[in-house]
Amino acid sequence: MTDLLIKPAKLKGNIHITPSKSMAHRAVIAACLAVGESVIDNIELSDDIIATIDGMTAFGAKIQIEDAAGRKRLLIQGVKADAKHSDRVIDANESGSTLRFLIPIATLFAGETRFVGRGKLGSRPLDPFEEIFNAQGLKFEASATEQLDLTVEGPLRAGRYEMAGNISSQFITGLLYTLPLLAGESVIQITTELESIGYIELTLDVLKYFGIGITFNKAERQFIIPGQQVYQARNYTVEGDYSQAAFFLSAGALGNDVTVTGLQADSKQGDRGITTILEQLNAVVTTTDREVFARAASEGLSSGELTVIDGAQVPDIIPISALVACLSQGRTEIVNLSRLRIKESDRLEATKKELRKLGAKIEVVGDTLQIEGVPSLTGEAIVWSHKDHRMAMMLAIASTVVEQDIIIKDAEYVSKSYPTFWQEFESLGGQVSEWHLGE
Repeated sequence: MTDLLIKPAKLKGNIHITPSKSMAHRAVIAACLAVGESVIDNIELSDDIIATIDGMTAFGAKIQIEDAAGRKRLLIQGVKADAKHSDRVIDANESGSTLRFLIPIATLFAGETRFVGRGKLGSRPLDPFEEIFNAQGLKFEASATEQLDLTVEGPLRAGRYEMAGNISSQFITGLLYTLPLLAGESVIQITTELESIGYIELTLDVLKYFGIGITFNKAERQFIIPGQQVYQARNYTVEGDYSQAAFFLSAGALGNDVTVTGLQADSKQGDRGITTILEQLNAVVTTTDREVFARAASEGLSSGELTVIDGAQVPDIIPISALVACLSQGRTEIVNLSRLRIKESDRLEATKKELRKLGAKIEVVGDTLQIEGVPSLTGEAIVWSHKDHRMAMMLAIASTVVEQDIIIKDAEYVSKSYPTFWQEFESLGGQVSEWHLGE
């Protein structure tokens, strides 16, 4: 357990943002399913990415890790089509992406696959997969414990799959990776409005790059997936992560002098939506070919009399968006946040609880955050990450706009997605030291 004492201090400088975790998961999996050798550049070995690397290795891929310009490069030899496999165990750690992407992929290989994990991963829903496996008479056995312990066995059959669109896009992505390798054509029919469509488009882009053809009819909410396709080995460079950039862009809107480099201006990442949210709160976001930065407008941050922000497509950037809204004049409502309750923490309640400790006026009403802007946050509080990486990073940015010191408990959970976060926070001027009870 790492608890940090952070003194109020403004951040200043350039930050070359960490590579996209979402893109890295997808590229690593595609390369591991491809015929031949691929090279994946610009990798950050966060806990989640390590889980996916280890999972694909368990299926028989060969992955060599090299140092490359401060990041990592992966040399990947794909799983051979005729490889023989026995039963295997995959530790998904706390990575929902690893678990939900790899469950259907596991059915491509002979033998049982047992998934284990920790934290809240065991309580995150898997109902869509359980229904599919049961309908096809396949093994899907979960132990009656709080910790993840799930055993599955295939093979899945090609055919028609129906899924609700208000579930995590990770279920759909897992099927999109698996179904092209089956013996016949498959169709995924989405039965409701499709949320997190940006993540689905990322998946389709990566699949296309690695040689997989899928037709997505948006109007019909339907994916048509020819069978017996072959992944092609490719070299791929992972782009910068807007999910992580959101913290530093928000810091800029809150009065810090931070510029983010390494982002792709035309990225399809859903969390590029942070730029729109900040603009709704009266920040000015400037984007060039090389850098992105945000600053409050000359009259300050303001949400107007009432600003409504839709969080359905961008659940990962809601805690940091809420922090900015708390310091914006007027009222803000952030709506459609039901999926925040099943992340690494209940991010709705966690965001409310921790920001209120700092002096914010924020309430949870149903699946909505209702916020009344205040001129400043007081600090002088012990706050908790809830063992959630995005809560820890949001609270770090909050430390730059409070009046007095704060203590963040369980700050080490940033390693789930951004293991170098605290070093980079300090390099920008953050005043951080370890705190122990009694000091």
